[in-house]
Amino acid sequence: MTETSRTSPLTALSEDECWARLRAHRVGRLVVAVGSQPDIFPVNYLVEGDEIIVRTAEGTKLAAAIMGGRVAFEIDEFDADRHVGWSVVAHGTARESHDLEDVMRDEEIDTVPWADGAKLRVIHITPDHVTGRSIGVFTTEAST
Repeated sequence: MTETSRTSPLTALSEDECWARLRAHRVGRLVVAVGSQPDIFPVNYLVEGDEIIVRTAEGTKLAAAIMGGRVAFEIDEFDADRHVGWSVVAHGTARESHDLEDVMRDEEIDTVPWADGAKLRVIHITPDHVTGRSIGVFTTEAST
């Protein structure tokens, strides 16, 4: 009989690894404060330069992001069967485009939201810091 022993060390990801994962994915979670409560919204996004770009409609998500200014953004991936995964979190400020140059650039953003409806507003998130961790599984087999 083979017995498997599992340990799950957490490993910090470098800032470069975090940005690489942000650039490679397209769905994340935007965390905002709505009044005194945190709220989380799944969103489609893309990375342009050092900003995370989210196309959205008017509503709570947009208002809370740009009025509160401070947001968190998270992406992750995991395999529950193998007990492996990773998470990247960006903390920063959110703003909506207002000057002509930004608005024209926003028109060119190639992100297609999964949800129906017009997504005419754009949130730009500029992270102060980006952190990440991965968790892995090592197996040791012993015959008994």
